[in-house]
Amino acid sequence: MSGDLFTQRGERELRRIAPLADRMRPRTLEEFVGQEAILGPGRLLRRAIAADRVGNLILHGPPGTGKTTLARIIAHRTMAHFASLNAVLAGVKELRAEVEAARQRLERHGLRSILFIDEVHRFNTAQQDALLPWVENGTLTLIGATTENPYFEVNKALVSRSRLFRLQPLEPDDLRQLLERALADPERGYGDRAIAIEPAAAAHLVDVAGGDARSLLNALELAVETTDPAPDGTIRIDLAIAEDSIQQRAVLYDKQGDAHFDTISAFIKSLRGSDPDAALFWLARMVEAGENPRFLFRRMLISAGEDVGLADPQAIVVVEACAAAFERVGMPEGLYALAEAALYLAGTEKSNSALGFFDALKTVREANRQKVPSHLRDAHRDGAAFGDGVGYRYPHAYAEHWVAQQYLPTALQGEVFWQPGEIGWEGNLRTRLQQRRAAQLAAAAETAADQPDLLSGGPRDPGLERWLQRQAVAEGERLDGLRRRFWQDAVIGRLDRVLVLDGRSLLWALDPLEAAAEGDVVITVSDHQVEERLRGQLEVLDSLRRPRILAVDPAQPAGLAARLEAGWRFEWLAARQPFPGLAPKARAEWLAPLTSLAASRAQLRWLISRPLLSPCASLLRAISERGGDSEGLERVLPLEESWLQPSGADVAALRDDLTGLGWEVRSVSWEERLELPLREPLIQRWFAPGADYRRRLEHHLEPPALERLIQSFQHHLGLRLPQPVEHTLVRAERRTATKKPRRSRGD
Repeated sequence: MSGDLFTQRGERELRRIAPLADRMRPRTLEEFVGQEAILGPGRLLRRAIAADRVGNLILHGPPGTGKTTLARIIAHRTMAHFASLNAVLAGVKELRAEVEAARQRLERHGLRSILFIDEVHRFNTAQQDALLPWVENGTLTLIGATTENPYFEVNKALVSRSRLFRLQPLEPDDLRQLLERALADPERGYGDRAIAIEPAAAAHLVDVAGGDARSLLNALELAVETTDPAPDGTIRIDLAIAEDSIQQRAVLYDKQGDAHFDTISAFIKSLRGSDPDAALFWLARMVEAGENPRFLFRRMLISAGEDVGLADPQAIVVVEACAAAFERVGMPEGLYALAEAALYLAGTEKSNSALGFFDALKTVREANRQKVPSHLRDAHRDGAAFGDGVGYRYPHAYAEHWVAQQYLPTALQGEVFWQPGEIGWEGNLRTRLQQRRAAQLAAAAETAADQPDLLSGGPRDPGLERWLQRQAVAEGERLDGLRRRFWQDAVIGRLDRVLVLDGRSLLWALDPLEAAAEGDVVITVSDHQVEERLRGQLEVLDSLRRPRILAVDPAQPAGLAARLEAGWRFEWLAARQPFPGLAPKARAEWLAPLTSLAASRAQLRWLISRPLLSPCASLLRAISERGGDSEGLERVLPLEESWLQPSGADVAALRDDLTGLGWEVRSVSWEERLELPLREPLIQRWFAPGADYRRRLEHHLEPPALERLIQSFQHHLGLRLPQPVEHTLVRAERRTATKKPRRSRGD
């Protein structure tokens, strides 16, 4: 008992003397600040934590972004046993002890176990391998935290069995919120003291912390604890004190780590994108972190060949000369040569036409017939006997030192490997080369290379993939083709939230379900039977992968927001012919509520389809194509034409309404030619008592005339009716207010 008392006293003392950053660590999801992309309303990770359905996770990101805090929040929320290890201090022995304890808890009490490993990348291969069997069979649920890229630093088998979430540096607004919370909290922070911090001092702490919450709170603690109170007892923190407390921004850079590769990637891409300011910034960051200038020159030589190429052949000469000058001059004056090389590459014309070599290399590896044409063979050995070299034309003997003749193997004639750009040195050759190719080739073969698909990260879900394929097939080949066209070129992010408005099938949600693996898909329905059918189709999916089905009254547009959590925003809004029973004006009333639920730069896709031929017009065209009698169908045509909805007016109204709400709108239309087999179910759909088409006819035709019309359709059972359909896809992007550029320190 005395041991327990001493332990409790020790824990209380430890909490009292703990650093401010540890005392202020958020304890609930509601206290957690930042990381909206993975923890915002509707995100997969937030829903999993709330439902206590957290699986294997690897959290990676810079220091001070909330990885360990998030793990502790999970520990407080879960009903499973939660244990933690630090990879710097623990070894295989400690791992085995945790595994054995987890196994016994599962066998004796049916209790799950979650093991959190901080700095998991510090474990060597053998230590990570020791975890794998127990993660594999479910004895342990692993949550790992690392500052490095898990794809390089963590066992590939563990990565493939885990979901990866990348935490970003906190935004300035998030840091300010944490600063204010620490000053106001009387229990864990400084709310019980009189502290006055100048706005300039607070802004300096937030700025220099660079997205690191721990760095910010450590600096605040140092400023408070080392500043003497004024006579009135108030601790005043001005800009000078803040600057002393956090004197220099830490450069996050490890020559063997993730930041190293990210920074050099940003540098090369800035050169490629012709942004000299960004190139100098990333170059300075690497120099300040101690990167070897020889490494930087090697990468710039590669860029000169890959990204500048023959648009400016002097680029590789300039970089090589700057590298030689650096070797002769040394540091620090050699930085002039380093900066000059970077600025030259960023400022000159760009071309990657030299990549044509790799096309040629691919052809060499794949083509079967690569025989050298006989007139190009060496005639100095035994060419006379075989005719080698005969027919070769010596270019220097012709005007302009060029003559049209075959140089590629016969099987490869028409292949084009080098496509010179339109600017720079190679741009001056472009027209002449095209003319010569036209003269040289009997028929130029143009080929298009298919780009490989980009696969999202995270573990594959074969069950979900098979289910998606089955659902697509169930909707029919034609509608599936329409679905593919609807979502064509849509880049749906893994964390995006997608709204499918008034969904009558799962067809239009298949693409978002596959792409937004860590986001959410919401389908609204306006019919109870449709809702039940959709829920039945979704039973085979894991509950965390299912889209949300929300029943919404079409006449109450505001009801959708009431069904969602506060702050919920969608990155995608999709609809195909929503609310067909509503008048156009009533449908338009949905646009404002939908806009209020749209995130910044949200995308909208709205498909409008309408038949171009009415039933009688379709039957009349089919009969006339076979040379049959019109059977009096012409009398109904004027009536039908007045009923066909003019989609152009609908599209124009939709465009105007969306534009007025701040959307950038464009649309594309196309015609689809269908043929409908005339069968009894189709006739019933048109002419059964209560059918909309029949009700319209009854207002204008006497019963005998209507009966003769129905008999005309029944007389032609089996005939294929032409049915062209006009589709219009409205695509819109929500505009955002343009932010003014921030002034630099030198302004």
